[in-house]
Amino acid sequence: MTYQDKGPGKGVYIVYEDNHVLVAFKPAGILSQEDKTGEADMLTILKDYIKVRDGKPGNVFLGLLHRLDRPVSGLMVFAKTSKCASRISDQIRKRKVTKRYRAVVSGLMDVKEGELENYILKDDKSNTVRVEDAFVPGSKKARLSYRVLDQKDDMSLIEVELETGRSHQIRSQMAHAGHPILGDRKYGKADGIKDIALQSFAIGFFHPVSGEYMEFKEDLPESSPWNAFS
Repeated sequence: MTYQDKGPGKGVYIVYEDNHVLVAFKPAGILSQEDKTGEADMLTILKDYIKVRDGKPGNVFLGLLHRLDRPVSGLMVFAKTSKCASRISDQIRKRKVTKRYRAVVSGLMDVKEGELENYILKDDKSNTVRVEDAFVPGSKKARLSYRVLDQKDDMSLIEVELETGRSHQIRSQMAHAGHPILGDRKYGKADGIKDIALQSFAIGFFHPVSGEYMEFKEDLPESSPWNAFS
């Protein structure tokens, strides 16, 4: 087992690893998997690192089980065997994998705890989504719950748990509710912030072999605008 492995660099590090699963931190700006740009991605970075670290002569198997948007940072879980990939993927389908996010949004939210339920329509050409209050053809229901952790200087620090996993869901729903995430260039504005203030800070799942429930968490980032909150 490896805890807080310095890992391959580029801001990527391994939080937990055994013979079956690997949990790693993805920094903002790194792709989850390779695309046509050929820029750095988590899957390739980790596979190359394991290959060198362990002196593996052939290809390294590492199963990508879920994704994070490129500008979003946070924890990701990978499978080290095909059997484990199948078992964790099944947990994801059955919503047994828990993922919690934190974000800094614009404005002081009046309702300190609640749910947002909308319909999301994806535009593949622009890689954006449109939020509707009622069903329109082609849209999918999107639901999340949130709670306000702290508020300061016209900003709210919130924790979010997804009940559905739609593309750009948190970003688009918060913007639609009048509280765009700081630094979100697609659904809000840059606000002079380098990276979007959205992080997948906690992930939990049942170990694919032992069945033990495991949960991993990240500390609050120290950069702006996170550092406005204790």
